[in-house]
Amino acid sequence: MKKMHVFYIHTHDSGRYWSPYGYAVPTPHIQRLAEDSLTFRHCYCCGPTCSPSRSALLTGMYPHENGMLGLAHRGFQLNDYSQHLVHHLKENGCKTILCGIQHVAPDASMIGYDTILGSQEFSMGSTEASMEEWDYNNTKALCTYLETEKEDCPVFISLGFFNTHREFPSAKGKVAQEYTAVPPVLYDCEQNRKDMADYHASVKVVDECLGMLLKTLHATGLYDSSIILMTTDHGIAFPNMKCNLYDTGIGVACLLHYPQNPSRGEATDSLISQIDILPTLCELVGIPIPCHARGVSLVPLLEKRVKTVRSEVFSEVNYHAAYEPMRCVRTDRYKLIHFYDDHDFIVLANIDESPSKAFLMDHGLRDRRRCKTYLFDLYHDPMERENVAADAGYQEILLDMESRLLAWMVETNDPLLVHKHRIPKPPKALVNKLTCENPRLDDFEE
Repeated sequence: MKKMHVFYIHTHDSGRYWSPYGYAVPTPHIQRLAEDSLTFRHCYCCGPTCSPSRSALLTGMYPHENGMLGLAHRGFQLNDYSQHLVHHLKENGCKTILCGIQHVAPDASMIGYDTILGSQEFSMGSTEASMEEWDYNNTKALCTYLETEKEDCPVFISLGFFNTHREFPSAKGKVAQEYTAVPPVLYDCEQNRKDMADYHASVKVVDECLGMLLKTLHATGLYDSSIILMTTDHGIAFPNMKCNLYDTGIGVACLLHYPQNPSRGEATDSLISQIDILPTLCELVGIPIPCHARGVSLVPLLEKRVKTVRSEVFSEVNYHAAYEPMRCVRTDRYKLIHFYDDHDFIVLANIDESPSKAFLMDHGLRDRRRCKTYLFDLYHDPMERENVAADAGYQEILLDMESRLLAWMVETNDPLLVHKHRIPKPPKALVNKLTCENPRLDDFEE
């Protein structure tokens, strides 16, 4: 294994709402990293809910394969923690360090990191206050470690930020609230502008923490010799985004910096999945790719030997707060989403409590209904608002997309093929009833 540090830097619920993706958000340090990295404009997660998304990135397996069907703090776990990337790295002579959020195990000690820095004291299920100081203090702990400990072996470091998970810090100043753009899928009103301004305050925390780390990496001479991956788990925690298979839910920011990167400072439109990250890191550090990993290495793309590495990406939801099984396949142009449950209403518990959710609840969200199958032509309908599944002109496309989705489900032994409408949950897992409107209520299934 090559002697270099690998930094896996990850946030909660950020989607692509960073300045390198064209949004007017306060992220100058993320912008600085992007300009020294390859920016992936079309990276997609394998599940737009926290633990399943991270589990796929870190095992190279889809959530329904690796066992992470729901949230770690609600009783879901990996089938086998030895399939986590840290074990493969340790077997090849790498030291592993966790600092901050991990969210793929109910207890961080279950994963197998050699060292845990900073605090693991937080409550994912009842965040009534923002976690700015928690992120700042963990970042400081990592920076102190890097300044004082000189490692003779390669090191993998996971730095996980609680931000931009709700609850957000409160934005300061009238300008921030009155002149903030809301996401295009939300109505432009004072309530939603204030909510998005608070997101800006939260992402500013992430950016300042990254600035602290980058300063330390430059001061210690580690920056130019390290791999730095910065990404997030899924879309931002607003209605029609997080926990949805629209691009606003599965689309994620992804920046990759590494020594002698020929794509440094560029952006690519090539379609990739976060499941491709594990094999890519393995190839970059010179170790074999685990046999269980399903992704493809992005190194040929990074080295400009090819323009694309895959023709489709897949994503899924099983359990979030409530059970809501869905699957999607996305090509460069088309997206197929299919729901496998037996109801057609919006699962309100799977939308985080927020001012933007409250706005929709006050204006008829309970009465909204959805279809079982959606097909979108993303070239003509990038906001995914025109369902063409029943359109005669798209029937050949629909059949092709359905065939791709079914082939993937068969190849990966998707439990929905056996259990149809209901994949069993672990006996003690906490799952809200479908009638529950607030995920923080103790309104759980038996």
